[in-house]
Amino acid sequence: MGIGRPIASHPASVYGLPAMIVSRQLLCVVYRAIALVALVATWHQNIAYFGDDPFTGTVRFWKATLLTPASVSITVDIFLLGLAVAVWMVAEARRLGIRFVWIYVVLGLLIAISVTAPLFLVARERRLQALQPVGEPTVLTPSDLVGLVLFALPALILSVWSLLR
Repeated sequence: MGIGRPIASHPASVYGLPAMIVSRQLLCVVYRAIALVALVATWHQNIAYFGDDPFTGTVRFWKATLLTPASVSITVDIFLLGLAVAVWMVAEARRLGIRFVWIYVVLGLLIAISVTAPLFLVARERRLQALQPVGEPTVLTPSDLVGLVLFALPALILSVWSLLR
């Protein structure tokens, strides 16, 4: 099974450019890479912030997230996104029979939802593969690829910047 291959005749092809079939294998690689970058980038900052006293550092951390309108905005946004993701993960886990979904949810609160959500997506792809080894492929158009790259660039730049500062 190839990881991805262009197909010109697929309905998702745009302007004569071939769409790209993305295999579950490649999606799992991408999801794992996102989880790893998220773990390193978030916990590099958390460890620096918490210092030698994790309890006091945790209290200071949450106070800082509610300090300015900008920090409150991003905190509320992340929590509401996390809630939507948790609801979807639990529903999807029940639908597909994925075990231990609450571990992903709880560790999302304790570690980072940006780490556990991609790991859940890996478990989901593996379960889908087990249930339906040959199914409809995921097809990304050239516009999708451009959009995903443009979405990924700021996240990657911010992650690298946070590690180097």
